[in-house]
Amino acid sequence: MLKTLRQIAAVGIATEPPPQLHESLRLREALQQRILAILGRALCIRAVDAGSCNGCELEIHALNNPLYNIEGLGIRFVASPRHADVLLVTGPVSKHMEVALRRTYEATPDPKLVVAVGHCGCTGGIFGESYASRGQVSNVIPVDVAVPGCPPNPTQILTGILSALESSATKRGRL
Repeated sequence: MLKTLRQIAAVGIATEPPPQLHESLRLREALQQRILAILGRALCIRAVDAGSCNGCELEIHALNNPLYNIEGLGIRFVASPRHADVLLVTGPVSKHMEVALRRTYEATPDPKLVVAVGHCGCTGGIFGESYASRGQVSNVIPVDVAVPGCPPNPTQILTGILSALESSATKRGRL
């Protein structure tokens, strides 16, 4: 053992220097710092399916996978609108979801942001307005950002969430 310790002392540190930080990790770190600067804490999202085909929900769920890892950015999904900063609404608002969506909106504390996701959430899609559908989300509650696509990919959804956050920070003078 003593012989090994002497050899270690004689040779010194024989490892390589750590690799340089990859650009995507720098961007991720800057994004996390920006969220913390605006809110001072994690961004909490409540996802609401107002009558979609679940295509947008699959893309929203993909935001939590290891590739996108939004938890690492300081963005998390919450079960209660009372803990949320952002409502992420998908699908055309069905007649039966109209009251629930309004209640969810009212239960979300101010300042709240609403992001309509998908072609159906933004325009009503192929369902439009009918006896069973109220159409786009903005027909029921105010929408801050619309993310079009059928379905939009996770990067587009994340971009929509962050643009809503940036526009909110600009309005509140925290930019």
